[in-house]
Amino acid sequence: MKRIDVIATSISGSISDWSKVRRIVPLFKELGFDNVNLHETDSHQDAREVACRVILEGGRHPISAGGSGTFRAVLEGCIDSEVKADDIRLGFLRKGSADLIGKVLGMPDEIENAIRVFAEAIQTDTILPADILTACSRHEPNKRLNFIGYGGTGIFGRIPHFTENRFIKYYKGILGQMFGDLGPFTTGMILALIETALKSPFQKSQKQQIRIDDNDVAEGVYRTIIIVNGNLGPDLPFSDKPLGNKEFYVYCIQDKGFIKLFQQARHAKDGTIMNDPDQWGFESYTVGKHLTIYGDADTTFPVNIDGSTLLARTALEITRTGTISLLTNSGF
Repeated sequence: MKRIDVIATSISGSISDWSKVRRIVPLFKELGFDNVNLHETDSHQDAREVACRVILEGGRHPISAGGSGTFRAVLEGCIDSEVKADDIRLGFLRKGSADLIGKVLGMPDEIENAIRVFAEAIQTDTILPADILTACSRHEPNKRLNFIGYGGTGIFGRIPHFTENRFIKYYKGILGQMFGDLGPFTTGMILALIETALKSPFQKSQKQQIRIDDNDVAEGVYRTIIIVNGNLGPDLPFSDKPLGNKEFYVYCIQDKGFIKLFQQARHAKDGTIMNDPDQWGFESYTVGKHLTIYGDADTTFPVNIDGSTLLARTALEITRTGTISLLTNSGF
Protein backbone atom coordinates (compact mmCIF):
# COMPACT_ATOMS: atom_id res chain seq x y z
CA MET A 1 0.00 0.00 0.00
CA LYS A 2 1.34 3.45 -0.94
CA ARG A 3 2.52 5.64 1.90
CA ILE A 4 0.62 8.91 2.44
CA ASP A 5 1.92 11.75 4.59
CA VAL A 6 -0.51 14.52 5.58
CA ILE A 7 1.27 17.63 6.86
CA ALA A 8 -1.08 19.97 8.73
CA THR A 9 -0.36 23.36 10.28
CA SER A 10 -2.18 24.56 13.36
CA ILE A 11 -1.95 28.16 12.12
CA SER A 12 -4.20 27.56 9.11
CA GLY A 13 -7.92 27.57 8.62
CA SER A 14 -11.18 28.47 10.27
CA ILE A 15 -12.31 27.04 13.60
CA SER A 16 -14.29 24.30 11.83
CA ASP A 17 -11.27 23.56 9.61
CA TRP A 18 -9.21 22.68 12.69
CA SER A 19 -11.61 19.84 13.46
CA LYS A 20 -10.92 18.27 10.05
CA VAL A 21 -7.42 17.18 10.98
CA ARG A 22 -8.29 14.41 13.45
CA ARG A 23 -10.64 12.79 10.91
CA ILE A 24 -8.09 12.44 8.10
CA VAL A 25 -6.44 9.14 9.08
CA PRO A 26 -9.72 7.30 9.98
CA LEU A 27 -11.31 8.38 6.69
CA PHE A 28 -8.34 7.09 4.67
CA LYS A 29 -8.48 3.80 6.61
CA GLU A 30 -12.15 3.39 5.73
CA LEU A 31 -11.07 3.45 2.08
CA GLY A 32 -8.39 0.82 2.59
CA PHE A 33 -5.32 3.02 3.10
CA ASP A 34 -3.45 1.78 6.18
CA ASN A 35 -0.10 3.52 5.66
CA VAL A 36 -1.26 7.07 6.41
CA ASN A 37 0.79 9.36 8.64
CA LEU A 38 -0.50 12.63 10.10
CA HIS A 39 2.12 15.24 10.96
CA GLU A 40 0.78 18.22 12.92
CA THR A 41 3.11 21.25 12.88
CA ASP A 42 3.05 24.68 14.50
CA SER A 43 4.68 26.74 11.74
CA HIS A 44 5.41 26.81 8.04
CA GLN A 45 9.09 26.17 8.76
CA ASP A 46 8.15 23.04 10.72
CA ALA A 47 5.95 21.90 7.83
CA ARG A 48 8.85 22.38 5.42
CA GLU A 49 11.21 20.32 7.57
CA VAL A 50 8.67 17.52 8.02
CA ALA A 51 7.97 17.40 4.28
CA CYS A 52 11.67 17.05 3.53
CA ARG A 53 12.05 14.29 6.10
CA VAL A 54 9.11 12.20 4.89
CA ILE A 55 10.32 12.37 1.29
CA LEU A 56 13.79 11.25 2.35
CA GLU A 57 12.15 8.39 4.27
CA GLY A 58 10.53 7.20 1.04
CA GLY A 59 7.19 8.96 1.05
CA ARG A 60 6.09 10.12 -2.38
CA HIS A 61 2.54 11.35 -1.64
CA PRO A 62 2.79 14.38 0.68
CA ILE A 63 -0.51 16.16 1.26
CA SER A 64 -0.53 19.74 2.52
CA ALA A 65 -3.40 20.43 4.95
CA GLY A 66 -3.56 24.20 5.22
CA GLY A 67 -3.66 27.34 3.11
CA SER A 68 -1.33 28.69 0.48
CA GLY A 69 1.50 29.28 2.97
CA THR A 70 1.42 25.68 4.20
CA PHE A 71 1.29 24.38 0.62
CA ARG A 72 4.35 26.42 -0.31
CA ALA A 73 6.19 25.15 2.77
CA VAL A 74 5.48 21.53 1.83
CA LEU A 75 6.60 22.24 -1.74
CA GLU A 76 9.84 23.71 -0.36
CA GLY A 77 10.38 20.56 1.71
CA CYS A 78 9.94 18.39 -1.38
CA ILE A 79 12.56 20.47 -3.19
CA ASP A 80 14.91 20.44 -0.17
CA SER A 81 14.93 16.64 -0.29
CA GLU A 82 16.55 16.75 -3.77
CA VAL A 83 14.39 13.78 -4.78
CA LYS A 84 13.32 14.03 -8.43
CA ALA A 85 10.09 16.03 -8.63
CA ASP A 86 8.84 13.59 -11.29
CA ASP A 87 8.54 10.93 -8.58
CA ILE A 88 6.46 13.07 -6.17
CA ARG A 89 2.68 13.53 -6.15
CA LEU A 90 1.81 16.62 -4.11
CA GLY A 91 -1.69 17.07 -2.67
CA PHE A 92 -3.61 20.11 -1.39
CA LEU A 93 -6.19 19.43 1.33
CA ARG A 94 -8.15 22.64 1.82
CA LYS A 95 -7.76 23.83 5.40
CA GLY A 96 -6.77 27.45 5.28
CA SER A 97 -7.11 30.90 3.76
CA ALA A 98 -6.77 31.67 0.05
CA ASP A 99 -6.52 27.97 -0.86
CA LEU A 100 -6.78 28.87 -4.55
CA ILE A 101 -4.80 25.93 -5.90
CA GLY A 102 -6.92 23.47 -3.94
CA LYS A 103 -10.01 24.84 -5.66
CA VAL A 104 -8.36 24.69 -9.10
CA LEU A 105 -7.51 21.03 -8.44
CA GLY A 106 -11.17 20.36 -7.69
CA MET A 107 -10.60 19.46 -4.06
CA PRO A 108 -13.86 19.57 -2.05
CA ASP A 109 -14.05 21.55 1.15
CA GLU A 110 -15.94 18.74 2.92
CA ILE A 111 -13.39 16.39 4.46
CA GLU A 112 -15.18 13.15 3.57
CA ASN A 113 -15.39 14.05 -0.12
CA ALA A 114 -11.85 15.37 -0.14
CA ILE A 115 -10.39 12.11 1.18
CA ARG A 116 -12.37 10.13 -1.40
CA VAL A 117 -10.93 12.34 -4.15
CA PHE A 118 -7.40 11.87 -2.83
CA ALA A 119 -7.87 8.11 -2.60
CA GLU A 120 -9.01 7.89 -6.22
CA ALA A 121 -6.30 10.25 -7.46
CA ILE A 122 -3.58 8.22 -5.72
CA GLN A 123 -4.93 4.89 -6.96
CA THR A 124 -5.30 6.09 -10.57
CA ASP A 125 -2.35 8.54 -10.56
CA THR A 126 -4.61 11.40 -11.64
CA ILE A 127 -2.35 14.44 -11.73
CA LEU A 128 -2.00 17.98 -13.03
CA PRO A 129 1.52 19.17 -13.93
CA ALA A 130 2.43 22.55 -12.41
CA ASP A 131 5.47 24.71 -13.10
CA ILE A 132 7.64 25.66 -10.13
CA LEU A 133 8.63 29.33 -9.92
CA THR A 134 11.66 30.45 -7.91
CA ALA A 135 11.86 33.98 -6.47
CA CYS A 136 14.84 35.80 -4.94
CA SER A 137 16.21 39.26 -4.32
CA ARG A 138 19.00 40.09 -6.76
CA HIS A 139 21.26 40.98 -3.82
CA GLU A 140 20.59 37.67 -2.04
CA PRO A 141 20.32 35.05 -4.81
CA ASN A 142 20.91 32.17 -2.40
CA LYS A 143 17.82 33.03 -0.31
CA ARG A 144 15.11 31.65 -2.56
CA LEU A 145 11.41 30.96 -2.24
CA ASN A 146 9.86 28.35 -4.52
CA PHE A 147 6.17 28.54 -5.29
CA ILE A 148 3.42 27.47 -7.67
CA GLY A 149 0.50 29.86 -7.27
CA TYR A 150 0.93 33.62 -7.01
CA GLY A 151 3.26 36.46 -6.08
CA GLY A 152 3.10 40.22 -6.05
CA THR A 153 4.50 43.56 -4.97
CA GLY A 154 3.01 46.87 -3.83
CA ILE A 155 -0.37 46.52 -2.13
CA PHE A 156 -0.39 42.80 -2.92
CA GLY A 157 3.05 42.48 -1.37
CA ARG A 158 1.84 43.88 1.96
CA ILE A 159 -1.01 41.40 2.49
CA PRO A 160 1.10 38.78 4.38
CA HIS A 161 2.11 41.48 6.86
CA PHE A 162 -1.50 41.47 8.06
CA THR A 163 -2.34 37.78 7.57
CA GLU A 164 0.74 35.72 8.44
CA ASN A 165 1.70 37.10 11.84
CA ARG A 166 1.61 34.24 14.31
CA PHE A 167 -0.11 36.51 16.84
CA ILE A 168 -3.24 36.51 14.67
CA LYS A 169 -3.61 32.73 14.40
CA TYR A 170 -6.98 32.74 16.15
CA TYR A 171 -8.12 35.95 14.50
CA LYS A 172 -7.60 34.18 11.15
CA GLY A 173 -9.64 31.24 12.37
CA ILE A 174 -12.53 33.47 13.39
CA LEU A 175 -12.44 35.40 10.10
CA GLY A 176 -12.38 32.16 8.16
CA GLN A 177 -15.35 30.86 10.14
CA MET A 178 -17.35 34.05 9.52
CA PHE A 179 -16.40 34.89 5.94
CA GLY A 180 -15.06 31.69 4.39
CA ASP A 181 -11.53 30.78 3.32
CA LEU A 182 -10.96 34.19 1.72
CA GLY A 183 -11.88 36.05 4.92
CA PRO A 184 -8.29 36.56 6.15
CA PHE A 185 -7.02 37.32 2.62
CA THR A 186 -9.76 39.89 2.01
CA THR A 187 -9.14 41.49 5.40
CA GLY A 188 -5.42 41.66 4.64
CA MET A 189 -6.15 43.28 1.28
CA ILE A 190 -8.44 45.88 2.86
CA LEU A 191 -5.85 46.73 5.52
CA ALA A 192 -3.12 47.01 2.87
CA LEU A 193 -5.35 49.35 0.84
CA ILE A 194 -6.04 51.52 3.88
CA GLU A 195 -2.34 51.62 4.72
CA THR A 196 -1.54 52.71 1.16
CA ALA A 197 -4.24 55.39 1.20
CA LEU A 198 -2.96 56.82 4.50
CA LYS A 199 0.70 56.81 3.51
CA SER A 200 0.40 57.93 -0.12
CA PRO A 201 0.26 61.70 0.56
CA PHE A 202 3.56 61.49 2.46
CA GLN A 203 5.51 59.17 0.16
CA LYS A 204 7.36 59.89 -3.04
CA SER A 205 6.14 57.80 -5.98
CA GLN A 206 8.70 55.22 -7.02
CA LYS A 207 9.06 53.87 -10.52
CA GLN A 208 9.48 50.18 -11.26
CA GLN A 209 10.92 48.61 -14.38
CA ILE A 210 9.94 45.22 -15.75
CA ARG A 211 12.31 43.03 -17.74
CA ILE A 212 11.07 39.78 -19.28
CA ASP A 213 13.32 37.17 -20.91
CA ASP A 214 16.11 39.72 -21.50
CA ASN A 215 13.76 42.39 -22.88
CA ASP A 216 12.73 45.63 -21.14
CA VAL A 217 8.94 45.73 -21.50
CA ALA A 218 7.55 48.35 -19.11
CA GLU A 219 8.32 51.18 -16.71
CA GLY A 220 5.90 53.03 -14.47
CA VAL A 221 4.56 53.82 -11.03
CA TYR A 222 2.44 50.82 -10.03
CA ARG A 223 0.07 50.36 -7.11
CA THR A 224 0.60 46.65 -7.37
CA ILE A 225 2.16 43.98 -9.58
CA ILE A 226 0.65 40.48 -9.48
CA ILE A 227 2.39 37.35 -10.78
CA VAL A 228 0.43 34.15 -11.36
CA ASN A 229 1.46 30.74 -12.62
CA GLY A 230 -1.75 30.26 -14.57
CA ASN A 231 -5.41 29.66 -13.81
CA LEU A 232 -6.09 30.19 -10.09
CA GLY A 233 -9.87 30.30 -10.40
CA PRO A 234 -12.40 33.11 -10.01
CA ASP A 235 -10.84 34.45 -6.81
CA LEU A 236 -7.79 35.65 -8.77
CA PRO A 237 -9.36 35.86 -12.23
CA PHE A 238 -6.57 36.99 -14.54
CA SER A 239 -5.21 33.94 -16.39
CA ASP A 240 -7.07 30.97 -17.86
CA LYS A 241 -3.90 29.04 -18.78
CA PRO A 242 -2.93 25.69 -17.19
CA LEU A 243 -0.50 25.75 -14.26
CA GLY A 244 1.98 23.69 -16.29
CA ASN A 245 1.89 25.85 -19.40
CA LYS A 246 5.68 26.49 -19.45
CA GLU A 247 5.11 30.22 -18.94
CA PHE A 248 3.78 32.58 -16.29
CA TYR A 249 1.98 35.90 -16.24
CA VAL A 250 2.47 39.43 -14.88
CA TYR A 251 -0.32 41.96 -14.25
CA CYS A 252 0.44 45.57 -13.35
CA ILE A 253 -1.97 48.17 -12.00
CA GLN A 254 -0.74 51.73 -12.42
CA ASP A 255 -0.97 54.45 -9.80
CA LYS A 256 -3.97 56.46 -10.99
CA GLY A 257 -4.29 58.53 -7.84
CA PHE A 258 -6.10 58.18 -4.54
CA ILE A 259 -9.60 58.67 -6.00
CA LYS A 260 -9.32 55.58 -8.23
CA LEU A 261 -7.46 53.38 -5.73
CA PHE A 262 -10.43 51.54 -4.23
CA GLN A 263 -12.22 51.36 -7.60
CA GLN A 264 -9.16 49.72 -9.11
CA ALA A 265 -9.10 47.20 -6.27
CA ARG A 266 -12.79 46.36 -6.76
CA HIS A 267 -12.41 45.85 -10.50
CA ALA A 268 -9.25 43.79 -10.00
CA LYS A 269 -11.02 41.50 -7.53
CA ASP A 270 -13.76 40.52 -9.99
CA GLY A 271 -11.58 40.64 -13.12
CA THR A 272 -13.51 43.45 -14.81
CA ILE A 273 -10.34 45.55 -14.76
CA MET A 274 -9.35 43.65 -17.92
CA ASN A 275 -12.42 44.95 -19.78
CA ASP A 276 -11.13 48.54 -19.81
CA PRO A 277 -7.38 48.40 -19.15
CA ASP A 278 -6.70 52.01 -20.20
CA GLN A 279 -9.22 53.49 -17.77
CA TRP A 280 -7.94 51.45 -14.82
CA GLY A 281 -4.24 51.43 -15.69
CA PHE A 282 -4.03 47.68 -16.25
CA GLU A 283 -1.11 46.03 -18.08
CA SER A 284 -0.45 42.34 -18.73
CA TYR A 285 2.65 40.43 -19.85
CA THR A 286 3.66 36.82 -20.51
CA VAL A 287 6.96 35.40 -19.23
CA GLY A 288 8.64 32.41 -20.82
CA LYS A 289 11.45 31.83 -18.36
CA HIS A 290 12.69 34.84 -16.37
CA LEU A 291 11.20 38.01 -14.88
CA THR A 292 12.99 40.90 -13.19
CA ILE A 293 11.20 43.74 -11.41
CA TYR A 294 13.48 46.67 -10.58
CA GLY A 295 12.71 49.15 -7.82
CA ASP A 296 14.49 52.41 -7.21
CA ALA A 297 18.19 52.08 -6.38
CA ASP A 298 18.91 50.71 -2.90
CA THR A 299 15.22 50.33 -1.98
CA THR A 300 13.79 47.25 -0.30
CA PHE A 301 10.23 46.23 -1.07
CA PRO A 302 8.05 43.37 0.22
CA VAL A 303 6.97 40.60 -2.14
CA ASN A 304 4.02 38.29 -1.46
CA ILE A 305 5.06 34.74 -2.41
CA ASP A 306 2.05 32.43 -1.96
CA GLY A 307 1.21 34.14 1.33
CA SER A 308 4.80 34.49 2.61
CA THR A 309 6.97 37.61 2.51
CA LEU A 310 10.22 37.95 0.58
CA LEU A 311 12.11 41.23 1.00
CA ALA A 312 13.69 42.22 -2.31
CA ARG A 313 16.39 44.88 -2.43
CA THR A 314 16.75 46.83 -5.68
CA ALA A 315 15.36 44.01 -7.83
CA LEU A 316 13.13 40.91 -7.62
CA GLU A 317 13.92 37.96 -9.87
CA ILE A 318 11.48 35.13 -10.64
CA THR A 319 12.47 32.15 -12.79
CA ARG A 320 10.56 29.09 -13.99
CA THR A 321 12.77 26.30 -12.67
CA GLY A 322 10.92 22.98 -12.84
CA THR A 323 7.68 21.01 -12.77
CA ILE A 324 5.89 18.94 -10.12
CA SER A 325 2.73 16.81 -10.32
CA LEU A 326 -0.31 17.75 -8.24
CA LEU A 327 -3.01 15.27 -7.24
CA THR A 328 -6.28 16.35 -8.85
CA ASN A 329 -9.97 15.46 -9.00
CA SER A 330 -10.59 13.28 -12.03
CA GLY A 331 -14.20 14.45 -12.24
CA PHE A 332 -13.44 18.16 -12.10
